[in-house]
Amino acid sequence: MLEKTSGIVLNQIKHTDSGIVVQVFTQKYGRQSYIIKGIRNKKSGKHASFFRPLTILDMVVYYRESRSMQSVKEIAVEYAPADIYTNVLKSSIAMFISEVMTSVLREESQHEELFDFIKEAIIYFDERKESFSNFHIAFLAALCSFLGFEPGRMTDSENRTFDMVNGTFVSIPPSHGVYSDIGTSGILAKFFSSSWDEMNQISLSGQLRNDVLSELLRYYSVHMPSLKKINSITILKEVFG
Repeated sequence: MLEKTSGIVLNQIKHTDSGIVVQVFTQKYGRQSYIIKGIRNKKSGKHASFFRPLTILDMVVYYRESRSMQSVKEIAVEYAPADIYTNVLKSSIAMFISEVMTSVLREESQHEELFDFIKEAIIYFDERKESFSNFHIAFLAALCSFLGFEPGRMTDSENRTFDMVNGTFVSIPPSHGVYSDIGTSGILAKFFSSSWDEMNQISLSGQLRNDVLSELLRYYSVHMPSLKKINSITILKEVFG
């Protein structure tokens, strides 16, 4: 069945001497794998730059539900996040975000609201020229709401500890022991309730930013035990450290 869909590139791996397999989060079918043949063949008309992580594509694809690997008829770039790949800090953040999404976006069904959120976030991030050092934390803080473990808000000044198991802020550390300290909990509360522009106003040192990110990934791992080790976090922490 031939279908049109938009897609967001997550990653790519070498498939043959001239081909790759691209992981794409599509608007119509969720996460899909596509075989792209002849990518190193100049006559193919396909370009490696199409498949950089976070590139937004217009695609005409052959879709069969029973297949784990799909194929592509036509590809065009809808949005190329150029500034992301010319800015070292942004490209480090992009690498991290794409690796996390590759691990957590497992669904193979339509989720247009999630797709629209990711697409708008990429464009916002690419177009912002300054004050974007908190973007990856804000992105993960918002993404968890779409993945089924939306955290509660800190609505009472007495509830200053973030209970990771229940996703709520409590006054007394929970007996299960999986919670953030008061300082980190307060920062997480701000990210959970902030807009993109508001997240830029949360002042963090490099080390504190890294600590908050580690806690947020710990929250993810509690609710998504299948979350793989995020290798790019090492590079990201070095950049911010």
